[in-house]
This record gives sequence, structure tokens and C-alpha cells, in this order.
Amino acid sequence: MKLNRRVFVGTGMAAASTLSAPMVHAASHGKPKVVVVGGGAGGATAARYIAKDSAGEIDVTLIEPTRTYYTCFFSNLYIGGFRDLNSIAHSYGKLASEYGINVVHDWATGVDRDAKTVSLAGGGSVPYDRLILSPGIDFVEGSVPGWDLSAQNAMPHAYKAGSQTELLKAQIMAMPEGGTYVMVAPPNPYRCPPGPYERISMVAHVLKETNPTAKIIIADPKEKFSKQALFEEGWQKHYTGMVERIGPDFGGGNVTVDPAAMTVNIDGEVVKADVVNVIPAQKAGLICDAAGLTEGNWAPVDGHSMVSRLDENIHILGDATNQGDMPKSGYSANSQAKVAAMAVRGALTGSRVFLAKFSNTCWSLIATDDGVKVGAAYEPNDEKIASVSSFVSQTGEDAALRKATYEESIGWYEGITTDMFG
Repeated sequence: MKLNRRVFVGTGMAAASTLSAPMVHAASHGKPKVVVVGGGAGGATAARYIAKDSAGEIDVTLIEPTRTYYTCFFSNLYIGGFRDLNSIAHSYGKLASEYGINVVHDWATGVDRDAKTVSLAGGGSVPYDRLILSPGIDFVEGSVPGWDLSAQNAMPHAYKAGSQTELLKAQIMAMPEGGTYVMVAPPNPYRCPPGPYERISMVAHVLKETNPTAKIIIADPKEKFSKQALFEEGWQKHYTGMVERIGPDFGGGNVTVDPAAMTVNIDGEVVKADVVNVIPAQKAGLICDAAGLTEGNWAPVDGHSMVSRLDENIHILGDATNQGDMPKSGYSANSQAKVAAMAVRGALTGSRVFLAKFSNTCWSLIATDDGVKVGAAYEPNDEKIASVSSFVSQTGEDAALRKATYEESIGWYEGITTDMFG
């Protein structure tokens, strides 16, 4: 089935449908107030669904520092030359003009859970009756010795899309003939499990065309990774001899970097590189920790409603969560946002709340028209969100199926971004 906007939006409606009910007024006077922090796949979706389905009964404020949002999903295709940067750029205009959402372009710096307010970097605070946090990821300091955010221009992570993505592509295109690209891959768990390896595929694709004697090295602390057999099959087929992966058995987890010298030390062997893409270990976006909602690196939530296990008035979505079996992906965040939006409307207006169900698919492009995917359906129990069924592309698939899989991903992208931004 070719996935398009109509099909994609429809798949989320069973879990997100509500029936109208008399409004339950908030503890504060006037309409109930919902504040959403983070305007990505989780936050933008949640804000839109709450505003749309409450039909004006709830005041919705979305706090997001950037005026243009670049999706991390499909940013690898920009690196590979399959998309331009504008095609992954989105504005918040429709959320404000068509759905009446108060879009505040500022950083949320703290949460007063007793007073129920969110403080802003620009000064002042925003009150809420329910708060939704969808801040994505931040990086674990010191996880790659020698690298910190001050080194991200020399050794970009490009795991928050936008200027970092542009920088990494520019560095790749400027590599000398026969040069070396090194990726320091992240440990589990991290945003978009297949993402680093799709990136390797896209880097290899562009180098095969522009710099065919270049080398790609992956220093990887993980014994295995998502869709490994599919990627390795594709690298052998399309980019023979170009990609070398060094796993933990050969020192891939013992890595230090020197941004000034542009070197990577892999278990004592120093590699001089022309481009170094460092993807550090990850944790919940900083606002979760500032609000006291994390345990370890992630924010625990109840999968029935995505409500924080540490505060019943706050819901947390997407990459920042510790929720169970769902991967940290844009599709997951979008799916979780619909469940949270339904729970928030139910709590504030008395609308009907249906049993939560979730889904996810992660597509990856290996080469021209060579698309693969992995996905699952999920249901919550009292302990976690649990996988109930799954699927994955198979090695050896014919070219027509792989092309259809890629085309399906294009339809999904159009569908999810419309679902997010209107």
C-alpha cells in the first residue's frame, strides 16, 4: 500500500477519536490552559490535535525556540543529494493562523510544578493546567572523550537538523580525493536507531559519485544495530570496499577524538580524518531534567496516556521518554502525541478517552530506489508500551519492492509533516 497523507492521517484516528462532552473548567478561571514545549513530531502534533479537536475549549500555547523546524527524519536524504534543505523545513504559521495556537518562539528554561508555570529565557512565565514536554534529545557530556558542543563545528553531530546538517554536507563535499570520513556512532538508546547507518549509506552514495576512492570508517560501540543485515548487504552491493565498520570487539567502543588535529583514536590506533561525524550518547532534552522529571538519562512515563510517572499534570513524548519498546523516532513521537492529546482533552473537557494504541515505521534509503523499513504495533500495559507485532524488510528483495518501499516513505513524509504542521 502506498502511504500518502490521507492514509497516514487516518491510521492515527482510531486511537485519537473523541466524543464531545460537557466542558470541565480548569482550576484557574476561564478556559483550561495547555502548554506544549517542543515543536517537533511530538509537540507540534499534540498542540494541533488538542486545538483542533477541542474546538476552542482549550487554550493551547506551543513554546519552540526556532521559527523554522528542520526534520531530523529525511535529513540524511539531503546529505545524500536526494532532497534539498527547503524540503525538510517547516514553519509554524498554520498552527497559529488556522488552529489558534499561541506559538511562542523562546526557550523554556524551567518548570515550577507547584505553581504550574513554565519559565522562558526571554523573561516571564506561562501558566498551565496540563503541560506536554516534547523536547527531543540532548547529549551526554563526556560520552566521547575530547568532544563537547564547542567542537561541533569541527566535528559535527548533525543529529539536530538544520545548520549542523548543512555543515556536515559541506564538509563531505569538500573532502580531498581519496579522503577519510569517520563516524563515531552512539551507544543505545538513541534517536532513530537506523539513522547513523542510513547516513553512512547517503555519505557513501554522494562520495561514490564525487570522490569514489574515499573511505568511510564507523567506530561503533554496539555489537549490533537496527537493520544491520540490510545495510551491510546494501553497502556490499552499492559501495563495495568503501565502508569499514569497527565494532566493540575491535575497539569501536574505545574512542577519543582530537578536534584540533582532526584525529580519531580507535583503541590506540590513530586515524587522521578529513571529516569526523561524532554522534554522542544521548539523554532527554534538558527541560525534563530541569523539571525534575528524569530517572537516569530519560523521563519515565505511563504508556496509557504518556503522563509522567513523577507528575500527573505533565505528559512527556517522543525521544525524551523511557516508555518501553518503542524506538525514539519521529513516527513514534507523532503516535504518542495523539494518545497524549486524547488524554489531555479527556482530563480537561470530559471528552471520551479510548484505549491507547501506537505504531511506528522507520524507513531508510540505502541507494537510489533501494529503500528498506522496520516497524511494529504497540499497546501499553501497566509496566511499559509493549510491542505486539513487528515487520522488517528482508535481504535479497527485488528492485521493484525496494523502490516501492522508498516511494512509500515519501508519502509518509508528506503525511506526517501535514499531521504536525497542518
